[in-house]
Amino acid sequence: MGIDEKRIVEKELNEDLKRQEVNLQFHWYLFAFFIIFLASFSIPSIILILYLRYFFVPYFLDTKSFYTLFIDINSLLALILTPLLIIFCYLIHLFIMGLITRWFWRITEKISPSKEGILPRNINSKTLNYYNIRSFMIKYPKSAIIKGPFPWLINWLYNFVGTNKIGKGTTIEEQFGADRFIEVGDNSYIGVNCGFSSHSVEGIFGNISYFKIKLGDNVTTAGLNCVAPGVSIGDNSYLFPLAGATKHSILKGNNYYFGVPLRRIFKKRIMEYLKIDEENMEKDKNLREKYNKIKEELNKI
Repeated sequence: MGIDEKRIVEKELNEDLKRQEVNLQFHWYLFAFFIIFLASFSIPSIILILYLRYFFVPYFLDTKSFYTLFIDINSLLALILTPLLIIFCYLIHLFIMGLITRWFWRITEKISPSKEGILPRNINSKTLNYYNIRSFMIKYPKSAIIKGPFPWLINWLYNFVGTNKIGKGTTIEEQFGADRFIEVGDNSYIGVNCGFSSHSVEGIFGNISYFKIKLGDNVTTAGLNCVAPGVSIGDNSYLFPLAGATKHSILKGNNYYFGVPLRRIFKKRIMEYLKIDEENMEKDKNLREKYNKIKEELNKI
């Protein structure tokens, strides 16, 4: 290749990179955060202030007699309704927070949809910019719900905003990561401090691997389990504590898994893990047989 041809190729490459560049900086992260934070508190604050100013203060705090608090109907209502109204305003705050986050999330998805692949960090691309914006934007809503009095609403948040797909009857304990590009089936249990990361950075300044994590129905992660991008776990699977799945691992399910990388556990390994011997296993087998016989006899009566 001659010098002129190299210059042409370099020029075309530079033009492609320029077309990918998007002027989205840190101020967009702050803008999204403050809009979500302030707007979600605005309506609940107005409701609470009006209630305190025109109902709670005059009928409860300004009463001259202590006995009036338990005789007057308005004073009783003020005493009873106050905690209920606080809870109601807090739920409104969570709903507005999820609504605004959903709105921002859909705007970013229309401009640059989430997709699986490798994201180069040395190229300022539209995909990378919106990946970072979405990553920052979901952090506050997730933390507000997980750290709040109603942590089970995290399923609603993920499904409502569209970051993840969480099935019915699934329980998600407090964990790190796991805030986007994850699908979990029905009746699954995600244990405490599990780390489900649909993205991983290849080194300090390396590329980002971004692949969806999929869990089937009736999957249980006992706790402190790590799952890497691209992992797929089939139905009726159980992960022992501290077990981890490396990138793009595919587990068929209907089994117990342990270790790093995840692998099926067999009878001998279970005995070692639970520290039981053959004698105890035989006793357990005999007890189960006796239990089944008694159960059959009771069903005949």
